[in-house]
Amino acid sequence: MIARLSGGAPALPFRLYHSFTQPKTENPMNIARSIIHAAAVAILALAPMHARADASSDAVKLMEDYLAFVDYGGATIFPEQIPKEDWSRFYVIDARDKEQFDKEHIPGAVNLEWRQALEKRATIPKDKSVLIYCNTGSLSAQAGFALRVAGYDNVRILQGGFAEWKTKGGFDAATKAAKR
Repeated sequence: MIARLSGGAPALPFRLYHSFTQPKTENPMNIARSIIHAAAVAILALAPMHARADASSDAVKLMEDYLAFVDYGGATIFPEQIPKEDWSRFYVIDARDKEQFDKEHIPGAVNLEWRQALEKRATIPKDKSVLIYCNTGSLSAQAGFALRVAGYDNVRILQGGFAEWKTKGGFDAATKAAKR
């Protein structure tokens, strides 16, 4: 049975929270907070107030199965982990709204607002690595989580989003990180 917060919203089980707080990467607290936040928001988004899934529903079962077997941080990637020459291997999705996308975005990215990820999933390739980002990583993490639960194992979330990508040097983030 899933614990519920006031108002009936599902709470994260202790073991799920505990598994995300175990440091296993170079920046564990930020990653843990981002993943916990994204998972909680995605769970809440997938179970709106008027149409709650109960503990035995297919949606809850799919999420439980996914969370039980996903690698810690397995869906996230840092800008500095992608060499400049590898960016062309990704189908890059900017999950922000059209106005933000039109103002600036990662060159080569397509705009698909995070709320439309499942609705327009047929436009997302399954035979190519997909990288999804927003401003900071939290909205794209929700879209990425939903897509991965829907069977898109090729989706990665750009940790820190567009803001961190720019701060770390954009396409040159890997080169800059190697010089440190």
